[in-house]
This record gives sequence, C-alpha cells and structure tokens, in this order.
Amino acid sequence: MSTTKIGVIGGSGIYEIDGLDSPTWTRVETPWGDPSDAILTGKLDGVEMAFLPRHGRGHVHSPTTVPYRANIDALKRLGVTDVISVSACGSFRENMAPGDFVIVDQFIDRTFAREKSFFGTGCVAHVSVAHPTCPRLSDACFRAATDAGVTVHNGGTYLAMEGPQFSSLAESKMYRESWGADVIGMTNMPEAKLAREAELCYASVAMITDYDSWHPDHGDVDVTEIIKTLTGNADKGRALVARLPALLGADRAPCPHGCDRALDFAILTAPEKRDPGLLAKLDAVAGRVLG
Repeated sequence: MSTTKIGVIGGSGIYEIDGLDSPTWTRVETPWGDPSDAILTGKLDGVEMAFLPRHGRGHVHSPTTVPYRANIDALKRLGVTDVISVSACGSFRENMAPGDFVIVDQFIDRTFAREKSFFGTGCVAHVSVAHPTCPRLSDACFRAATDAGVTVHNGGTYLAMEGPQFSSLAESKMYRESWGADVIGMTNMPEAKLAREAELCYASVAMITDYDSWHPDHGDVDVTEIIKTLTGNADKGRALVARLPALLGADRAPCPHGCDRALDFAILTAPEKRDPGLLAKLDAVAGRVLG
C-alpha cells in the first residue's frame, strides 16, 4: 500500500484549488525544461494534492507551447500518483451541451507540433495507449461530478487538434460525422500519452463551452460566450476536485488496470546500447524500471 497524491492539471479558467491546507507554490526543475508554472501543493481532507495551471497563471502558454513533458515530469518528481486533467472543450453532440462535463475515455490525436514522448534514440520504448485513461480514476471523477450536481457524461472521444485556431466548418463536420468524435480540445495530447509513459494514472474531465462550428443554430464559435461559460464551468470543476480526496482516500493500492506498471515490458533498447544522457533525463519518469 502506498500513499495517494492527486495531481490536477487545470485548463482554461481553473488556476488554483480552493481549501488546501498549508498551500505552497513550489518551483520544480526538470531535465525537460521549466513546467508551465510553479506547482501549488498542500493537503485536502488529509490527502496530498498538487495543482499545475496548464497554461500558466495569466494564461501565457498556447496549446502548442505548453511544456507537456516538463509538466508530467514535475508532477512525477513531486510524488503524484494520479493525474486529473481538467480542460475546456467544444461539443459535437447535441446532448452534450455547454456547461456539461464529459469523462473522456478515448482520444484521436491530430496534433503535429509537439514532442510526444520521453523516449527516443538511445532508449526506445513503446507503451500501449489503447485505453489511454484509467477506469478507476475516471470513475472517481464521474462520481465526484455527479455528487457536485454537474450534468456529466460517462465516456466520450476527444479530438485533440493543434490549434490555436478553432475548427473550420468542414473539419468540424468531418470530426463529428465521419470520425465519431464527441468533443474537441487542444491540450489533452500528448499529455495523456506522457502520463502513461510516466506510469501515472490519468483521467480527463472535459468541460464543454460551445458546440464548435457544426451546429446550425450556433454558427461560429463565439469567444465571448465561451468565456461566460468558462466561469460557470470553473466553479463546477473546483467542486469536482474538492470531492476527489474522499473518493480516492489517502492509502493507495496498485492500479488494477496496470497504469503504474506501463513500462514493465516497454523498453526495447538493449542495456549496453542505452544513451547515458537520455537515461539521466528519465530518472523520474522511468526510474522504477531503469534502476
């Protein structure tokens, strides 16, 4: 039995956690560069918490420039065991309305300008992301949202686009009608992939702000309306996070789905061929298997 430490990566509109005991902003150095911001640590209902504003306080990082590897590495260095991603998104489904939440369980990755792995030449590894989110952690988020009175949908496919522009009408229709995506956002990839490489349980809470551009009654994405919806979503997102410590508890058993053992058979490079420089950078995310 180990100790739970919940890491929350907050998206647009969520820049802190309310009610933390002994809150402290901590700067974490990583071999992948600086994280998006300092990390807010403390305890909530006896459970250790770490909060990282994905875009930085003041929203200084675009979806493309978010330092995803540094963010995940920093959380791992702080001892985080479970990562909750909270992010704004658009909806492709009539019944998934602005103000609703979706507990994402699948992704389509359309990003192209981001570093997507901790591994590479000198230490090659392949992890499975067939099921990229942790069912145990996702279930806790669903229960927390329900308890907070949020209209929440359990399961959905998130289309990750590069951005920063919103979709064209043709793209929006294709993602919805041909590809079967349910929501669209710009930040959960490569974040989810990196969390799996770092052997962290990961859950994604998508907070719907708009209907993208496909909806005939809503037309273009209206940033003014998005910001208005963001404010309400942020309050509900904080209410969800506040309920997670009681649901997850301070004591943590091994993940029943193997998220915390994702690297058991993933590294293919022979020990004598591994690059010492890259191995040194992998000390936090892969130290368990690299020794």
